[in-house]
This record gives sequence, structure tokens and C-alpha cells, in this order.
Amino acid sequence: MALFNKTQSYVGFDIGTTSVKAVELKQVKGIPTLVNYGYSEEVADFAKKALEFDVTRITDIIMELRKRCNMTSVNAVAAMPSFSVFSSVLNLHEAKKEDMESAVMWEAKKVIPLALEEMILDWKVVDEDGKKNVKVLLTGAPRSLVKKYISIFQKAQLRLVSLETEMFSLIRALVGDDPSVIAVVDLGAVNTDIAVVEGGLPTFIRSLEAGGIMITKAVSDSLKVGFKRAEQFKSDLSLGAVNDSGKQLPKIITDTLSSITNEIKYSLTVYQQENNKKIEKIILSGGGAHLLNIAAYISGIMDMNVIIGDPWARVSYPLDLKPVLAEMGPRMAIAVGLALRETL
Repeated sequence: MALFNKTQSYVGFDIGTTSVKAVELKQVKGIPTLVNYGYSEEVADFAKKALEFDVTRITDIIMELRKRCNMTSVNAVAAMPSFSVFSSVLNLHEAKKEDMESAVMWEAKKVIPLALEEMILDWKVVDEDGKKNVKVLLTGAPRSLVKKYISIFQKAQLRLVSLETEMFSLIRALVGDDPSVIAVVDLGAVNTDIAVVEGGLPTFIRSLEAGGIMITKAVSDSLKVGFKRAEQFKSDLSLGAVNDSGKQLPKIITDTLSSITNEIKYSLTVYQQENNKKIEKIILSGGGAHLLNIAAYISGIMDMNVIIGDPWARVSYPLDLKPVLAEMGPRMAIAVGLALRETL
């Protein structure tokens, strides 16, 4: 759906395990403005792990999506899934500025399970204590994975402007400049990603191999219906999620969700105890955030304020699109965050 004439706009592509979402933004009078959006769901040929991506298949999906949505911008921004990228906060003691890079590389060898020559590393200082003790956020992605992303966009005849980790995109879209200690939970189709964010940067990231497909399978098995019918059952629940907070999640869904909510509670409790910091709230995103009353359900378990993230909060768009964008918001958060990288 094209909304404006495009001059220098950027498209954020969220390549998921079951879908591709795209959001095109451009800066108008200093404000990120929606140009276009679209998505392709139920991509059955996607593999569970990013390293097994079918480059040709994903390329075809992106090209078809751009054609269907009349996207003409060739400026692409993409993200690698958190479960395929290594992230860690390093504590460097008495590290001098001139020795910082070698110190980071030395510590990286201790925490990264692969040989460093097989990885592309990036790091950023996130905290300094009297210039003696320094905290560094280290991220590393397998070179083979990066090459596959580059190949996808080359084949799609797009210019890959930047490539980052999904969690950074989510933080940009959902947290912004909020200095509070916040947890972001992305309830995806195959994985659930948990991050604790301080001052706009992730200081803790964990990825669980559990997500919406697991819930759909449980519904399918319980009701003895096909996978598509079970997925429709979940969708029917989702339709009332925005306006009907009185309903409760069915027991089959809460039982399946328990493994995810238990891990969320454990991770955040340990983080608060070890760092002596209180997490102010949890922001939910991803397709799982559409489940009816999911925020209230998790809030009751965590005894913490839980909200559904709004990735459109800093984006200008026609008011008549608000109901549609609000409904799809959690699913589009990564794509919005990617496009915001170049338009904020």
C-alpha cells in the first residue's frame, strides 16, 4: 500500500521463520513518515535456523512482496535473528583506551564458542566506572550467515544499507529514549527473545526455542484439528485482543505458555537479583502479543506492569490507518525499527 511519493526512503525487512514483513519510511520535516508496508505470511519453506535459509526462496518472496505492494525504494535494512547472533556484556578491568580493542578480542575468545575468524564482531562501550572498569556490549555474527543476507539482497537487486540484530530493532521501535530498566519480550513463531534494556541498550539477551507454532500445535493436538484450523482458532482470539480485556486465555493456551512464562520469570528475577536493579515494565512484541489478554496474563504471573509495544509511536501516518496499524503493530515492530534506523 503506497501512501506518499518516495524520494529517499528506506525499507526495513523482517525475515522471520514463517513470514516476511516490510515497512518503508522516509523523513518528512524531521519526522519518520510511513510510505508503505506489507507482509507475506506462512512461508512454509523457511527453515527453523537462519543458517539453513533458502536464499533463492527468500529472495523470491521479497521480490514478490515488493511488486505486490508497489515498493520502489532500493534502500534495504535487515536484521539477523537473536538466536543466531552472539551477544554478551564484557567487564573489562582497568582497560586503557588504547588497549581497548585488544582487550575486547581477548575476552571475546573466552565467551564466543566459534573461532573469531569465523565471526564478524562489533562492540560498544555501555558503561564506565572511573575509567578503570568498563562494560562493553559485544555482538558477533557468523560470517556465513552475513554472506547469506548479503546474497539475498543482491539477488533481489536491493542495496543493503545496514544489517543488525533483531533486538536492536525492537529496542529502537519500542523503547526509544526511555532511560528506565525495561524488559522486551518478543513472542515469535519459533523463538521467544528476552532482553533487559538499560539506557536504550540491551545488557541481557536470551533466546528460547519456544513460540507461537508450539501453541498452535498444542491447540491442534488438543482439538484434533489440522494445523491451519488451529492457527485460525488463535487468530479468532487475537481479533478481540484490543477491545475485549474481559475474556481470559483458554486453558490449553495458558498451559502451553507456561514453559515460556516460567523462563521469562526466571530470567528477569535472576537479572534483578544479580544486578540489584528493578525492572520497571515488560514490553511485548511479536505475533504472540496478539493473543487475547496476554499482557494481563503475564502481568499477573510477573507481578509487573506489562504492555503491548507500539512501534508506530514515533511514526507519522494517516489517521484512518490507525486501527489497521494498531492491530498489526506487534508483528511489524522489527521491520519498523529497522526502517527507523535510517530515518530518525
